[in-house]
Amino acid sequence: MSVTAIGEYRFAPRDRRENFHGNIVTYWHWTRHLMFCAPVAFPLPPEMPFGAVIEEVLPGVYGAHPDFAEIDWDAVTWTRDGEPFAPDLSASLADNGIDHKSVVTFTTPGLDGIAGSGS
Repeated sequence: MSVTAIGEYRFAPRDRRENFHGNIVTYWHWTRHLMFCAPVAFPLPPEMPFGAVIEEVLPGVYGAHPDFAEIDWDAVTWTRDGEPFAPDLSASLADNGIDHKSVVTFTTPGLDGIAGSGS
């Protein structure tokens, strides 16, 4: 099936960094836990410590999952925009290389969703 363009789109994207009042939009995804089927978006201050995201932000979304309380945060593996990285929990998001529209993925070894189902 072919697609025909209806013309050139000329507009300023509404998700530009300057539209978020000093925050950056970040996307966080917990692998092998498809109860959350896609990354979750959070507008966060770039100076927020990475550890504060773990302690104050992620529980509000992912805390409903029975595996969340079992996470060994020292064993978690991380990717930032598709590349492995080891975050410094006391450093800011910006200092950890997280920028506007960055995708942060975390994998929790030994936790594979409800009854190992991936959900």
